[in-house]
Amino acid sequence: MTSDATLRRLREYIVGPTRFMTLLSVFELGIVDELRGSAGLTAAELGEAVDAKPDAVEQLLFLLVKEGFVTYDEDSARYRLGTLAEVADHDLARARGVMHLVKVTTLRQLYYLTESARTGKVVGLKELYGTDGTLYDAATGNQDLHDAWLEPMNTVSATIDPWFFANIDIPAGAQVLDVAGNTGQGAIHTYRAKPSEGLKVTTFDLPEKEAEALENFRAAGLEEHLSFIGGNVFDTIPEGFDVVMVKHFLDMFDKDDILKILNGISTSLRPGGEIHVLVPVYPEDITEADNYNVDFFPAFFIGAAMGQGGPQKVSVYQSLLEQAGFKVTKTVVRDPADIPPDVIPVQALLTATKVA
Repeated sequence: MTSDATLRRLREYIVGPTRFMTLLSVFELGIVDELRGSAGLTAAELGEAVDAKPDAVEQLLFLLVKEGFVTYDEDSARYRLGTLAEVADHDLARARGVMHLVKVTTLRQLYYLTESARTGKVVGLKELYGTDGTLYDAATGNQDLHDAWLEPMNTVSATIDPWFFANIDIPAGAQVLDVAGNTGQGAIHTYRAKPSEGLKVTTFDLPEKEAEALENFRAAGLEEHLSFIGGNVFDTIPEGFDVVMVKHFLDMFDKDDILKILNGISTSLRPGGEIHVLVPVYPEDITEADNYNVDFFPAFFIGAAMGQGGPQKVSVYQSLLEQAGFKVTKTVVRDPADIPPDVIPVQALLTATKVA
């Protein structure tokens, strides 16, 4: 790459935050909604409708016209939806949810990304919310963080869980442990996806999640088949299980902590038991253009969520499983063609057996 080409690439990064906020602001002002139901509106008409100065509306819409999201007719001075008009409402809502998550949980905190990388703490959460913990701790007491984070995460689970369960086997009557299973939705999904006589699924997570998990089990009518054990993965993981699932969790930690968790899970499993790991992954060739995990997750986990962590390559997870006494029997990376094109995570499933 020539010097000029490199500088052009740097320019793309320089304008990244302003492009993002310009697009999001147009959504937040309600301009897209106004255009969706019209045959075309002027900047003055849009300004009156969304309570903004017409000059500001015009300035913000220049970028969307450049990108083709919105069109502008010089003769009538009217704006209409361009390519945005072709996107289904539910797809656009999903993309907007992630944009809101980036604004609330990421953009502000990442001002302190450098400090977070140095200290191993989410400095932005301390500066903005007065908390020394993680995003998940802070979300408990801050509604804006909770709401911005929860909806996209539920959407991710809803899209990935059917794929996950289609690619794993759970023996009839097995004792299953869902590590870091939060408030029990994963246990509910497991029982419904893989029902059998005698199947028991236990959610293992911090004790403060228990009351909500048990209520979720009751609401699902599955309280006889599901249970909850409170604890911390870095202390003792419950023992005597045939299958352990770890979903949306290992990527939150650095490699040394991942190995500690896997060693604990190895102890919790009976000999010959299986572990199913669901994680976003980096491609083995990190320069692969269509995988956006490297664009998003390092900054998100280090600067906005955990102060550490981030996905790994499949080969790294395989090595860590083997170091913890497992034999990897299956790896499946989800085909990006099966994922909505606006969705960032490319997930992988790794199945391994505890070596006797």
